[in-house]
Amino acid sequence: MEQTTLPLVRDLVLVGGGHAHALVLRMWGMTPLPGVRLTVVNPGPAAPYTGMLPGHVAGHYPRDALMIDLVRLARFAGARLILDRATGLDRSARLVHLGGRPPVRYDVASLDIGIASDLPDLAGFADHAQSAKPLSDYARRWEEFVARRLPTLSVVLLGAGVGGVELALATAHRLRSQGANPTITLVERGPQALSGLHDATRSRLLAALAIAGIALRTNATAIRVAEDGVLLSDGTTLPSDFTLSVAGGRPQDWLAETGLALTDGFVTHGPTLQSSDPAIFAAGDTAHMAHAPRPKAGVYAVRQAPVLYHNLRAALTGGRMRRYHPQRDYLKLISMGDRRAVADKFGLRMGGAWLWHLKDRIDTRFMAKFEVFPAMPAPRLPDPAPLGLAEVAGPKPLCGGCGAKVGADALRAALHSLPAPRNPDVLSGPGDDAAILRTPTGVQVITTDHLRAFTHDPRLMAELTAIHALGDIWAMGAQPQAALAQITLPRAAPALHADMLAEIMAQAAATFTAAGADIVGGHTSIGAELTIGFTVTGTARTPITKGGATPGCALILTKPIGTGTVLAAEMAMTRVPGLILGEAVAACLASMARPSGKAAAILAPQAAAMTDVTGFGLAGHLMEILDASGCAAYLTLSDIPRLPAADALATAGIASTLAPSNRAALAGRITGPDDPLLYDPQTCGGLLAAVPPERATEVLATLLAAGIDAAVIGHVRPGPAHITCA
Repeated sequence: MEQTTLPLVRDLVLVGGGHAHALVLRMWGMTPLPGVRLTVVNPGPAAPYTGMLPGHVAGHYPRDALMIDLVRLARFAGARLILDRATGLDRSARLVHLGGRPPVRYDVASLDIGIASDLPDLAGFADHAQSAKPLSDYARRWEEFVARRLPTLSVVLLGAGVGGVELALATAHRLRSQGANPTITLVERGPQALSGLHDATRSRLLAALAIAGIALRTNATAIRVAEDGVLLSDGTTLPSDFTLSVAGGRPQDWLAETGLALTDGFVTHGPTLQSSDPAIFAAGDTAHMAHAPRPKAGVYAVRQAPVLYHNLRAALTGGRMRRYHPQRDYLKLISMGDRRAVADKFGLRMGGAWLWHLKDRIDTRFMAKFEVFPAMPAPRLPDPAPLGLAEVAGPKPLCGGCGAKVGADALRAALHSLPAPRNPDVLSGPGDDAAILRTPTGVQVITTDHLRAFTHDPRLMAELTAIHALGDIWAMGAQPQAALAQITLPRAAPALHADMLAEIMAQAAATFTAAGADIVGGHTSIGAELTIGFTVTGTARTPITKGGATPGCALILTKPIGTGTVLAAEMAMTRVPGLILGEAVAACLASMARPSGKAAAILAPQAAAMTDVTGFGLAGHLMEILDASGCAAYLTLSDIPRLPAADALATAGIASTLAPSNRAALAGRITGPDDPLLYDPQTCGGLLAAVPPERATEVLATLLAAGIDAAVIGHVRPGPAHITCA
């Protein structure tokens, strides 16, 4: 992580990844406030831009075109991103409660969590229908639905406001462009559709519905949703293969328990965007503007962002607040399914293809703010500079995790000078995953691992470091026993230090306890950046070493590779067209967070040799087995499991800072098609085991049945240590 020059003293938490918060993060990245720890809480790694959703449904935009990548944005802003859902506020303790982890503290907080359009009181809705919000869920399920390409199908949309009409027209266009003949029905509880629009605009959109063959049912109420239809209050059943609710927005339920002043369930705020609690701000559809009530619309969230950014900084520094005054009306550009739109503002009513192109320019200009971020000045080298400084500093920041390890050649040279163990109870020293010590009842193994932080989230960093450190114990076929923590915290105020350390130790204790080990102490210090390490012991009767593989053994890998490449892309805020990097990072972190204890228990009784795949990459750690066993190996590249997007990122030239050293260490010892992911350093990587051929099929089946993403990736061959790829 980048060096922190000033201590952290205040916590700012942005709850939700709505449009206002996305813009605040962008502005914060350009002009951060040193001394503030910025945290963003959102359930998903990407947040959709509402203005482009109808175009996506119609097939005009790919999904990645309308998704704001919160992972890239948080990295640009220097923010901690917590992928979880807020469930409440403890205002007296200043805590934000979360669904899947302990609460996070705040000094100042802001809410931009959007609204929900589900109908929880409608029977069958949760099981058989989809709400338009949250938009990311709807976009995913819609793509799954259209991929079925059924020739005839039925769609029912509940709610005939502007959003419902837009999505109905988009639905008709998309399905008919695929050759389907759909039946589409809009259901409206009120006496008319599109209330709130001027009569001429409303008439034009109703005519568009008729031309598109979309049926409109007014004064109709859905009372039950089934798998294949919607039952209305008049006894009519509408056939439906896809039921969508666009029936107006409702506030998030947990807001009612906050004690904040609410209006119809929405957080009430004044012109400074502060709620009834001055430490809590609100923006976007989450809020009700008491000083100037307006309908829910994304344009207000966008216009609120500069004022929110200013006032959050003012709240943190004791500065003067600005006031937000919304415009009376705004230009509504309503898409009509095909590449046409209708405009509505102050009684002005127009329509046509040129308006769709105007809307497209507005929308794509907004999204461009989150595609390419302003370039921040790079640290300058001294002038004059020592010879070789530029080459060693390199063109990109140092990776975290195992990507920050010393290269294999340098490490091997250092270890070569160590004397052989003299204590008779030290059965093995450097060279294997863990040292082996004799005990009266068997052996004890001991290892240590430290990781330079690659995330601003201390709790996540503690969990992943613990899993990574345990990997060496599991690779030896040992049972984890005890752990000592070594923690370097960045400079911070005592309250933040206490909070960080509590988060780290609580999560570490939970992770080690789940593995059967205890945290028995440790050491802390203060430095430039967060670094977490653990020294771990384990017990075994007969430890598994890297030696022991024989020709014919199957090579089984228990996790996909690619963590170094994905994490390097996240650190560099890489953008690859067609790829949402945040989703790739979320999948990477989920894979890293899966402990290997279950896989080790299955492999240990059968493996002839085993190691965990970490900093030296799959090829480097396989070569360690081959060197120790005196064998060669054959790898089938297509059988090696890979993280989503890892290959695409590697093809785009993304690599960890350690990858070149890993490749150089194997020069002349690996042949076949080049695969950069073979040299990719892994953090929390899987186990690599050589299993006798007669046991391999059964072992793999057991691993798969246990939910472990394992694969046979090659075989051991006779010959000197060498890897052949095909």
